[in-house]
Amino acid sequence: MKNIVCFGEVLWDVFPTHKKIGGAPLNVALRLQSLGNNVSIITRIGDDPKGEEIADFIKANGVNTKNIQIDATLETGEVDVILDQSGSATYTINVNRAWDNLQVTETALKTTQQADAFIFGSLVARDMTSRATLYKLLEVAKYKILDINLRAPHYTIEVLNELMYAAEFIKFNDDEIFEIAESMHFKSESLEENIQFIAKQMDTASICVTKGGHGAILYYNETFYYNKGYQIKVVDTVGAGDSFLATLINKLLQKNSPQEAIDYACAAGALVAGSEGANPNISQEDIAKFMTPNNTFCDK
Repeated sequence: MKNIVCFGEVLWDVFPTHKKIGGAPLNVALRLQSLGNNVSIITRIGDDPKGEEIADFIKANGVNTKNIQIDATLETGEVDVILDQSGSATYTINVNRAWDNLQVTETALKTTQQADAFIFGSLVARDMTSRATLYKLLEVAKYKILDINLRAPHYTIEVLNELMYAAEFIKFNDDEIFEIAESMHFKSESLEENIQFIAKQMDTASICVTKGGHGAILYYNETFYYNKGYQIKVVDTVGAGDSFLATLINKLLQKNSPQEAIDYACAAGALVAGSEGANPNISQEDIAKFMTPNNTFCDK
């Protein structure tokens, strides 16, 4: 069991017909908790029924809630989600919400300092207040894991560069890494060359890039590891990358082989994509059963 802190937004994913609790840091936290870790989340909700319901949900799922801040002025976050015919999601993220106003507290600093890993996303850095708090926590964090989420217009390349340089591990999707590398005047069609470029520029030893239904590639200790994906009927892709990241980090922190970690993570992500919402109930037994020889493609 590892002590892990997730930092950033919690919110409601609002679909045309229903709504579900989400936010990438929370999705990662919930999956890590389900995998047997001791997880805390540092976030901020509004003093409203939507926030109260999120706090109750987090507590019911075993994630430590002592670092959930309450904002007396700003509302709990919401995101409008639209799914296309393939289940891929597009997001409209409401601004000026409670998670944009995260504050530095002694409890947050202590929790971060004591954690084995500190996981944060790029979206929370859209506002100067939460970004300043993030920078303070990064100063005391032991092992820093960055989840890139490019949601226009909520990012700048300058801030992304600062976050990447601070991280020891960065997760992208393939579109994101190509966009960021090109912004740094590097252009190559090779995913491996883009990964090595970012690793060198940002002095980051570990990078993972997801490729949707085509699996993922992991660069770890100067070696590439591949998984070509798992066959599944996609329901929606919301949260699939978050469960992928949580499962990957869980395996790597447990000192499992990088190949086993990426295989297991791709299976977890696929199962989430084959379910409704970001946080379906998926056990480790479900993941292992899903990873049958006829369903996995682990070679390059």
